[in-house]
Amino acid sequence: MIRVLIVDDEQLIRSGLRLILEAAGDITVVGEAADGAAAGTEVRRLRPDVALLDVRMPGMDGLAAAPDIVAAGARVIMLTTFDRDAYVHHALRAGAVGFLLKDTAPADLTAAVRAVASGDAMLAPAVTRRLIDSFAERGPARRHTARRQLQCLTARELEIARAVGRGCANAQIARQLLMSEATVKGHVSRAMTKVGAGNRVQLAILVHDAELP
Repeated sequence: MIRVLIVDDEQLIRSGLRLILEAAGDITVVGEAADGAAAGTEVRRLRPDVALLDVRMPGMDGLAAAPDIVAAGARVIMLTTFDRDAYVHHALRAGAVGFLLKDTAPADLTAAVRAVASGDAMLAPAVTRRLIDSFAERGPARRHTARRQLQCLTARELEIARAVGRGCANAQIARQLLMSEATVKGHVSRAMTKVGAGNRVQLAILVHDAELP
């Protein structure tokens, strides 16, 4: 079972998230917190695998609380009603490995929790594209450097890296290429190791810098 802590200042939101996650069957909500300070305490007490953390809360917000929660051993998915670039940048710098909008479909939410719990990073596709666009420094030199970094990949690893660059999750890639999610995950992991990417977002940015279709 994947252990999840829900952190949001609105009881109704917490209850809704709990219902969605626990209906998945392989996810259990081990606790809730209404602000970032309480989340720090609860993550140490309950030892969740994943913390779903609201960006904007009274007192200590999610962005301020994220580093402490990450340091305590939980993987952080930020949840927000906003998709402002500044929030995404700040969340990633704080150690978050997921960033989802609160209107994310229930199936996508549970898929994101599973992906993050297994070691992947997961951003909403629209957020991924905006983030990559804002980070990428385009130009011939940047493109040449990125393409040179990607030359170490096999044809299959490059194909999967390009799919990651389009914002596809492992499950989507598996369906597209008719392979298992475990095989896709292995290819993604090897590709990240070869090019020195710390997570799939960095791999996506590299693909984008290379201006690969």
